[in-house]
Amino acid sequence: MSVLPYLIAGWIFLIGVHGMATSRNLVHAVGCLSVAQSSTYVLLMAVGYRRGGSAPVFSDVPTTTITVDPVVQALALTDVVVGATVTALLLALVVQVQKRHGTIDPDELSELKG
Repeated sequence: MSVLPYLIAGWIFLIGVHGMATSRNLVHAVGCLSVAQSSTYVLLMAVGYRRGGSAPVFSDVPTTTITVDPVVQALALTDVVVGATVTALLLALVVQVQKRHGTIDPDELSELKG
């Protein structure tokens, strides 16, 4: 088992978090959140990968055949759907912030400071 996919997932996550922390634009921050969230796809695929594994369909192969984990594949699909939904919701909120406050720069949103 290689540690490379886990390192790549961590690197993608750190790039996304760094972008969110340094962003001066709400649309850019949402994009960076999507990048950070996409690191979970790589992580899930790394967890479910088996060298020499085939698709988890046993209609014409013996049940002793090495297969990849179908639960991880289902979780990755669910992760994609949830990620797209969260991104769409956050972009809709950014549009509303632009309409109400006239800016998408987080530093200029003085009404939100507590």
